[in-house]
Amino acid sequence: MELDIQCEEMSPSRWAELLTTMKSCTTIRLDDCNLSSSNCEDLSSIINTNPSLTELKLNNNELGDAGVEYLCKGLLTPSCSLQKLWLQNCNLTSASCETLRSVLSAQPSLTELHVGDNRLGTAGVKVLCQGMMNPSCKLQKLQLEYCELTADIVEALNAALQSKPTLKELSLSNNTLGDTAVKQLCQGLVEASCNLELLHLENCGITSDSCMEISAVLRNKSSLMDLSVGDNKIGDSGLALLCQGLMHPSCKIQKLWLWDCDLTSASCKDLSRLISTKETLTEISLIDNNLRDSGMEMLCQALKDPKSKLQELWVRECGLTTACCKAVSSALSTNKHLKVLHIGENKLGDAGVELLCEGLMHPNCNIQSLWLGNCDLTAGCCASLATAMATKQCLTELDLSYNPLDDEGIRKICEALRKPTCNVQQLILYDILWSSEVDDELRALEESKPEVKIIS
Repeated sequence: MELDIQCEEMSPSRWAELLTTMKSCTTIRLDDCNLSSSNCEDLSSIINTNPSLTELKLNNNELGDAGVEYLCKGLLTPSCSLQKLWLQNCNLTSASCETLRSVLSAQPSLTELHVGDNRLGTAGVKVLCQGMMNPSCKLQKLQLEYCELTADIVEALNAALQSKPTLKELSLSNNTLGDTAVKQLCQGLVEASCNLELLHLENCGITSDSCMEISAVLRNKSSLMDLSVGDNKIGDSGLALLCQGLMHPSCKIQKLWLWDCDLTSASCKDLSRLISTKETLTEISLIDNNLRDSGMEMLCQALKDPKSKLQELWVRECGLTTACCKAVSSALSTNKHLKVLHIGENKLGDAGVELLCEGLMHPNCNIQSLWLGNCDLTAGCCASLATAMATKQCLTELDLSYNPLDDEGIRKICEALRKPTCNVQQLILYDILWSSEVDDELRALEESKPEVKIIS
């Protein structure tokens, strides 16, 4: 049995009621429930007496170091079988790390620890690394985003990596590491016996200077499937170095996030080669890079290659216009694998979206999720969109937010939603003005088709 509650204020009576339920739960999720250290004393007892509990998620609660100390008392009992512990944004400091170290050292069942968005600091995480080095620790996933880490943490992390072949996921995003530390970390990863599958280094102060070392990890860790280096200023030269590792035969990358990396259309030649030849690659994010129409046209050419297996392409806010839409449409009509296209915040205009709809309508196109928010659209393109919605049953999610569609456009979209052949289940319409009459129509539509969720 699972208990999954979010954003609920816990009265004493409600909490007492839930404690009875928790005694037989395998999963307890209580994010944003205004819990405190006193609730943790009760939860510690649940951990101690419920051996079937394997996941505890307490994100965004003011537990504090005192709360974690209570939890750890339960976690250290022999009857505890907890595997996944989430304590993100719980007002923890380095003081919590000593008690968590004890758990890591003594509790082999614990395989996931998520403690991001807490002020653990370098000194605190060094203590956690000591726990990881204990032979009893079998940790597979470690999430340390927004933990106020500096370059000084790398030596301790590398020592832990050397002793932890079980580790599969490491997230260090949004910490001030810098190139020198990232180079050292990558060298440690190459040497470590761990079979890392996920490495997240977003907003870590990386430039092109450390991309050769990241590339070496890609070449040497065939287990690595998910790499995110978004929000780092690696530029076109850094991307070229990364592609050397990405294109290596031993690299089996599946998910690559390169958002806001100061890339331009010059990078698209390398990216196109990657998309057209790396058959393991299924998802790539290039959000907020200045690719322009010329770059997008190169990517579209790659999507048309039979070897491309890309399923998700994120090119939001990439300086695109109507001029690239014919190429995008051609790619949609050719590529059978692409299921998600995020192309919002580009000046596509009505003419561009009408071209996209031609590709959407092609029998080869299997798009499920299409995001067109803030694309300078008006009611003029809604007839084409409505036709695609009503006939393309694979399309289940559509975002048209921040476009001045007005009553006329929204009514055309509603007409498509009412048709039995339309399979759109989520329609996103943020910040669009319409009349009270149209609002009534939208509410009536939701009542008549409860499977449709309209978000506005």
